[in-house]
Amino acid sequence: MSASIKWQKSSFSGGGGENCIEVGHEPGGIVMRESDDPGVVITTSPAKLAAFIRGVKAGEFDHFVN
Repeated sequence: MSASIKWQKSSFSGGGGENCIEVGHEPGGIVMRESDDPGVVITTSPAKLAAFIRGVKAGEFDHFVN
């Protein structure tokens, strides 16, 4: 993992970023981590992340937060 990754947080993550998943890009794909545990990073492809985001927008994961 590159130390030069520019991590991006959602504006919906709370004032202090306490409810935050950060996303970045490196040559191997898209990387994600939780802001309160930045040492654990997962890597996925842009296509897989896009499919997940489409599912979130469609409400397929709402039962996890309700």
